[in-house]
Amino acid sequence: MMDQEQNRRSSLIVTLLFLAAIVAMCAGCTTPPVRQKWPDAPKFSEQTCPQLEKLKEGAQLSDVAKTVTINYSTYYECAVKNDAWIEWYKIQKSIYEGTYK
Repeated sequence: MMDQEQNRRSSLIVTLLFLAAIVAMCAGCTTPPVRQKWPDAPKFSEQTCPQLEKLKEGAQLSDVAKTVTINYSTYYECAVKNDAWIEWYKIQKSIYEGTYK
């Protein structure tokens, strides 16, 4: 009589532990997924382009040509870098946000 009662209790405890394990595993499945936010642009991307050179007093025509050439190359180099970075950032952001729709 005593053995049967102990066997019942043991099987009841094992069953309860098994059910508790199943409930614990299923509880983890019901949590909603965490949605990451796309990071803001880093501060270095907000850097401005360098100042363009100015003509000095009494500049000759050759100095004007040199200064214009330097200024054009400085401006377009900076513009190309910034435009390329902005385009890359926007594309990456749209790809990232498109995966969570």
